[in-house]
Amino acid sequence: MTIPNNTTPVFSSRAVLMNFLVLVLCSQFAFSVLAMKGALLPQMLELWNISKTQFGILMSIYGIVHNILYVALAWVQDRFSARVLIPVNMVMGGLTTFFLGQTTDFATLCFLFVMLSLWCEGAFWPAVLSAVRKTTDDTNQGKIFGLLEGGRGAVELLQNGVTVALYVFMGYSILGLQLAFMMNAVVMILLGLVAWFLLPADTLLKTGSDSKLANREVLAGMKLTLRLPEVWLAGAVGFCVYFVYTAMPYFVTYLGEMYVLPALAISIFGIASTSGGRIAVALPSGYIAGRFLGGAVGGLGAGFLLTLGLGAVMVACTVIGGAPWVAMSSLMAFAFAIFFMRALYFAPYGEMGLPQRFSGSVIAMASFIVYLPSSFAYLLWALILDGNPGVHGYALMFFALSIVSAVGFVLARALRQRMRSGTADRVAVLVAELDAKLGLQGREKRLSDLINQGRS
Repeated sequence: MTIPNNTTPVFSSRAVLMNFLVLVLCSQFAFSVLAMKGALLPQMLELWNISKTQFGILMSIYGIVHNILYVALAWVQDRFSARVLIPVNMVMGGLTTFFLGQTTDFATLCFLFVMLSLWCEGAFWPAVLSAVRKTTDDTNQGKIFGLLEGGRGAVELLQNGVTVALYVFMGYSILGLQLAFMMNAVVMILLGLVAWFLLPADTLLKTGSDSKLANREVLAGMKLTLRLPEVWLAGAVGFCVYFVYTAMPYFVTYLGEMYVLPALAISIFGIASTSGGRIAVALPSGYIAGRFLGGAVGGLGAGFLLTLGLGAVMVACTVIGGAPWVAMSSLMAFAFAIFFMRALYFAPYGEMGLPQRFSGSVIAMASFIVYLPSSFAYLLWALILDGNPGVHGYALMFFALSIVSAVGFVLARALRQRMRSGTADRVAVLVAELDAKLGLQGREKRLSDLINQGRS
């Protein structure tokens, strides 16, 4: 399926743009703790007094909890509005973030990571993704998700820049990290209050306020969307993207252990490769994919080809040895390719022609598949690196990344072929049949219309 060129604006009004900006801020500050790991993992390990394997256990706990919640709470995404699902979770996530900077007890850290996953993932993250998907029409999905990822990168750059500045200002003391945790917690709480007053309160269901009929419509929509092979195939492609992404925190430990670079230099590299990658690459990714690669799915395939090649380069660089600038350049390109794909892996769900009123539950189920590596991959990489110290462990990691990239490329090609065969037309027929069966009438509601009505 090739996304046609069109002149439809991404944002239909200033009010829609303002809602999107709030979503961007909430979506990044909710993950302020996780954002730090890309640039400051060694310092975080020192703050919590834990090993890489223990960090992998924390991330696996976090991943297992949110993957359970994605499935268990999928139905609420279309049943309730973003105003119900986002603000409260932001406030509670802020309180959890505050306490995460105050303990070194591993059992307490495990509990707090469960709470963080409950508030900052659960119903919250699919609600953000669903609201972003509904912000614009189907032809702009790659663009809107690229703007989301790029915007989050800009916020992440600010977060990590402030954190590193505090760390240096405090004499390279972990007190700087503790202050950053507190600051992020306060901002999360404030954003939760802003979201409550700004986000629309209504759903997009045709059944309106009738609770029983609304539940029937949501369940019927879930049955329809989850029977589509394209939904699961797109999820598998996203799974491969995120699997590759989970190795990124260990890029900074690689530079420290293989080349013994200074902590500040490694932190700057981490910020440049993560935040810089999201801004420089993710921001225009939707435009690039639509213009040159036939849409989001084509962009995903191209990204996998790049990470496949870079994985092979890093294996050679690790085994044979090379100058630090070669390793840093290759890892920087690796990170940029990952963020290019991350900006696109939810766009196919908007390009399939799924109506906005059924997008929330399908994105929640897709999130379960896409983020499934978070429940085991961080721990897997840690076990590989701790169990095979030095060259052998990192060579194994980069070889595995090449294998996953090859699988992702094959899946992306298969998804592209199916979507080109007329997925949107098949979905339109199925939705019409569903509406007729439930006696639903009227045109499809759009989130942008609700936002504009609320500002009129």
